[in-house]
Amino acid sequence: MVEKPDTNREDAGPRASAMSMSDLDAWFAREVLPLEAALMQFLSRNWRNASDIADLRQDIYVRVYEAAQKEMPLSAKAFVFSIARHVMVDRVRRERIIPIEAVADLDSLGAASDEPGPDRDVIARDELRKLQAAIDRLPPRCREVVIGKRIQGLSRHEIAAQMGIAPDTVSAHLTDGMCALADMLYGEEEKRS
Repeated sequence: MVEKPDTNREDAGPRASAMSMSDLDAWFAREVLPLEAALMQFLSRNWRNASDIADLRQDIYVRVYEAAQKEMPLSAKAFVFSIARHVMVDRVRRERIIPIEAVADLDSLGAASDEPGPDRDVIARDELRKLQAAIDRLPPRCREVVIGKRIQGLSRHEIAAQMGIAPDTVSAHLTDGMCALADMLYGEEEKRS
C-alpha cells in the first residue's frame, strides 16, 4: 500500500482522515485496546448470553477500526462504547426475536406464557362441561343447527341441505339456540350474584 505524504500533518490535528495504517494501528493499540477490560465488563453487564461476548467484542473492534480509517474520533472511549451499544442493538434486531438471555427481567417484556397454568386448565374444563350440558338441553333442531354452525363450521346452506329445511329456518334455529345458550350459561351467573 502506498502511503500519502504527511504534508501539513501538524495542522490537521487528531481527526486527520489521511492516517497511515501504521498510525492507525498505533492509535488502536494505544487508545482502544486498554479499554478492553471496561468493554468486557460493559458487555457482560448488558448482554446475558456469555458465549456471545467474545464475538460482540470482535465486531466492536472491527467497526471501531473501520470507522477510524475514515475519520479519527476525538474521544476513543466514548466512541468505543457508542459502537458497542449499536452492535448490541443491531444483533438483537438481526435476530428479530428478543432472546431470553438479552433480557434480565422477563416481566419487562410484558409477554405472558403460552402455557396455561393448572388453574386455567381446570377452569377451561369446567366451562366446557357447562357448555356441553347447556347444548344437551337445547331442543333437538336448535342443537343440530348450533353444532353444525358453531362447532363443525358448516354454512347455513350445508346445514339446510343436511336437515332438509330452508336456510332461513336454519338462521331462526341458530338465533334461538344461541339465545337459549346465553341464557343458560350467563343467566345462571346473574341469578347467583
